[in-house]
Amino acid sequence: MKVLIVEDDASLLKAVADVFEEEGYQTDRADNGLDGLLYAGQGIYDLLVLDIMLPGKTGLEIIKALRKAGSTAPILLLTARDSVEDRVKGLDAGADDYLTKPFAFQELLARARALLRRKGGVSESGEVVCGPLVLKAKEFDAFVEGAPLKLTAKEYKLLEFLLLNRGQILTKEQIFDRVWGFDVDTNMGVVDVYLHYVRKKLALQNCDGLIHTVRGVGYMLKEIG
Repeated sequence: MKVLIVEDDASLLKAVADVFEEEGYQTDRADNGLDGLLYAGQGIYDLLVLDIMLPGKTGLEIIKALRKAGSTAPILLLTARDSVEDRVKGLDAGADDYLTKPFAFQELLARARALLRRKGGVSESGEVVCGPLVLKAKEFDAFVEGAPLKLTAKEYKLLEFLLLNRGQILTKEQIFDRVWGFDVDTNMGVVDVYLHYVRKKLALQNCDGLIHTVRGVGYMLKEIG
């Protein structure tokens, strides 16, 4: 899963990113509000961790802009302010949870896991379950009723992104930025190629038709009833 961390304290930004990466998360980092909003607006993150007091744009301004644009990504707010009024302002702006500085990294991770479980059906063990389809981060593979799909790294990331956003249309640009990154020497046609690979492997386990093409827009993984 991918986390965006926006924090202007360089040492804290590195420490938080390192903690998430040690737990197997991918991270992007920004040290100001303008870059933070630019990154977050791409719609490719499973969780946003935002400081309130940021140069350029505050964390609250970022949250309001994202929610106004329709973003439903879980947001964990970091704040040095511990008054009830400040916490209420953050939650009312659209944050899902908050942590008051200084905080224990174990609590940060626990709150992150709770938000991710609430969003996309991530279990305590880090599995993402959708009907007979189970994604196991530790094994970097997906399973249908116990049978492995034998995914490559890129195929895994693609299917993970679709699963965590099931029922939502993802544009080809979002998928490309999430799986291949912003600065790569390839074009977006690679998204169609890898979706074909994933669909083929799903079909071998009788899960064809799970990923739907929304013509002119992008792709969507349907919920399994």
